[in-house]
Amino acid sequence: MHAARIETIGQGGSDAERAKRQFDIVALGVVTASLLLFVATASKIVPQVMRALAGHGSGPDRLLVNAFLLNIAIIILGWSRYRQLCDEIAQRTAAEREARRLAETDPLTGFFNRRRFHADLRGLDARVRARGEALALMMIDLDNFKQVNDHHGHATGDALLCECARRISAALPEGALVGRIGGDEFAVALAFDAAGPERIDRIAATLVQAIAESARASGATTSVTASIGIARSDRAPRRDDGPRALLEMADVAMYHSKRQGRNAFSWFEPRMDDDKRFRSELEAGIRQGLPRGEFVPFYEQQIDLQTGELTGFEMLARWDSLEFGIVAPDIFIPIAEDMGAIAELSNCVIAQALEDARTWDPRLTLSVNISPVQLRDPWFAQKLLRLLVEANFPAHRLEVEITESCLHQNLVQVRALVASLKNQGIRVSLDDFGTGYSSIGQLRQIPFDRIKIDRSFVATLAEDKDSAAIVRAVATLGEGLQMPVTAEGIETQDVFDHLRQYGSITGQGYFYGRPRPARELAEWLGPRGEAEPHQIRRA
Repeated sequence: MHAARIETIGQGGSDAERAKRQFDIVALGVVTASLLLFVATASKIVPQVMRALAGHGSGPDRLLVNAFLLNIAIIILGWSRYRQLCDEIAQRTAAEREARRLAETDPLTGFFNRRRFHADLRGLDARVRARGEALALMMIDLDNFKQVNDHHGHATGDALLCECARRISAALPEGALVGRIGGDEFAVALAFDAAGPERIDRIAATLVQAIAESARASGATTSVTASIGIARSDRAPRRDDGPRALLEMADVAMYHSKRQGRNAFSWFEPRMDDDKRFRSELEAGIRQGLPRGEFVPFYEQQIDLQTGELTGFEMLARWDSLEFGIVAPDIFIPIAEDMGAIAELSNCVIAQALEDARTWDPRLTLSVNISPVQLRDPWFAQKLLRLLVEANFPAHRLEVEITESCLHQNLVQVRALVASLKNQGIRVSLDDFGTGYSSIGQLRQIPFDRIKIDRSFVATLAEDKDSAAIVRAVATLGEGLQMPVTAEGIETQDVFDHLRQYGSITGQGYFYGRPRPARELAEWLGPRGEAEPHQIRRA
């Protein structure tokens, strides 16, 4: 269905076609000989027959007549067999063409597959260079496509891929080379004037916009976005594997688009290679650091703002790397999620935190964040319960924090998970409230135990009236729903003073001290595992 937009390279004849040409030559020789023999025998037999009919002769020679009739039979049978062989060769040729099509195209979208795309890219690059133009290569990767498969099934995922392929094809000019080179990854190559890359910008922007539109697939309304990386041949290394280098450059630019927030396109720049190299080093460090126990819990205080009493700690994962030192979670957690290592990492850190929290005063709680990736694991609640049993830690002292944006991804799954956790006695809080897509109705549907106000509102509370209004509204909402409220990101006395006006709120942030590792926290808490209010305010 997309053949009109796929540039192809000339192909040589198939084996069946070559065999037919050879057979045609032989058949032509046989037919020619038969016709000559037919004419020769007929020229002798016909006059003799005519004379015999007129009563002037005894008729043609019987041997000659037999030869004549045999010649006619040979011509008839030969022609019949020739037609049969032509039909057989035509069928074989069609089968070879179908086999070649299946070997070179993606059966789902009709685009070229990876091997054919790579092969044609080399020829297209050579022709474009010969014309004095440049070649733009786009790598298109669908964002969060795995979630569509997980939530709606592979049939819906396949239907969405076909719809995205149709939109990609419609947005491309004639003569573009396009292929599906991975599960949800497409590649596009097209020529452009090196002095005017704006044309490629417009095409890339159109692709981003077109793919982002929601689609109806297999009865479900789905939507994905696309991250696009673009490389240009006039800035690629001039070497034998130039097209391969172009693909690598576009791939690097595509991952840069993902790291910048997705749903966008980026041109390759040399500095991106350094980013990719650093990311590869981080990935290797994560794989090596997990068995070495380099991922450790740090703890941030949670304080009752009215009484100054310590109520518990939030566990924050840190990477104490031998190579990189202390690495913040906003750097390594997205990489661990992409690698599929976040579940193992989280389990290791939570298990250690449960061991540490056993030594605290029984009144103190432990809060842990879980990744949206872990929410898709149907056995997460059971795995967490196993950690509690192994650590002999009471479930009512554990609070699991779920980010508000997760509600938009799969409300039904989150509702089931929250119910399962609460059945085990674990408390559940809604983290980063106010930044996602939740509503008061959803708060009633899902039995959360706590609302946490996002730090972006708390940090600007003193100087931003809008932030102050949002914080006040959330505090009032929590009071009305009889749901405790925690404010994150308290860093100054002004913010602290404003928050105390909003009633019974728990707070956390650098105002009370930076997160501590377990060893420092144990020294600070003392032998009884608790801290006095005056200690907290000095921290």
